[in-house]
Amino acid sequence: MLRFAFRFAVAVFLTLLTQIGGIAYLVGLAVTRRWGVRRWVPKLAIFLLVYTSLILATSIVAPIFGRVPLSCLADASDKLVVRSPIYCALNRNYVTPRLRDLAHALADHMDKEFPGTTTIALDANFPFLAGFPLLPHLSHTDGRKLDLAYYYKDASGNFLDGGTRSPIGYFAFEQPADGEEQPCKGRNDWLTGRWDLDVLQPLFPDYRLEEQRMVAAINWLTAEGVSRFGVDKVFIEPHLKNTLGIFDDHVRFQGCRGDCQEFCA
Repeated sequence: MLRFAFRFAVAVFLTLLTQIGGIAYLVGLAVTRRWGVRRWVPKLAIFLLVYTSLILATSIVAPIFGRVPLSCLADASDKLVVRSPIYCALNRNYVTPRLRDLAHALADHMDKEFPGTTTIALDANFPFLAGFPLLPHLSHTDGRKLDLAYYYKDASGNFLDGGTRSPIGYFAFEQPADGEEQPCKGRNDWLTGRWDLDVLQPLFPDYRLEEQRMVAAINWLTAEGVSRFGVDKVFIEPHLKNTLGIFDDHVRFQGCRGDCQEFCA
């Protein structure tokens, strides 16, 4: 009974983490049982082989269901890149074709306006099933959500192309200073995707936002993005909206239980 409960928990965890991981785990269990495999190393190797095969199959099948992957195999000429291969390994890089075209168009625009600028994609969506949660996000369920990393400069004011404060683009936050708008101050929601992670912040480099590129990207999304690609909302923190001088109604706050402390379109 305990073994069954453990395997069930692992399958659920891998499904929530990758959407297809639970299936790969169950298939791997069936194969190892049929072949009489006992040791954990070959069991792990079989699971990884099955999981990798499912990832490849998913990239072929997902477009039939209306979602396409953002590639993690970028070269020097690509102006839109996924921040880390981990997003592809976990199947978190899927979007609708329209959102894919928008992301590439934004990246091309930014490179045209500011030559040598790379736009960084973070979490997108899982490949299948509208409504399936991409934890810890609350809204990445329909293929139409994409997190984008901020554009940064170093302490000397030099633009850092492709640079993010954390290795995966998350968890290094641009927190409001005293006196800036803090709509969630004093709230202690028990169910929330908002984490301050104060203990981690000193570990990240002291990069600053590159305001010109940030403003240019948001202005493009609220103009060309709206008219050509049907952008509904761009989420960004209120204090950053104020600092950047953004007033367009499409730029909104995701709420105090929201999950976007990055740049979300």
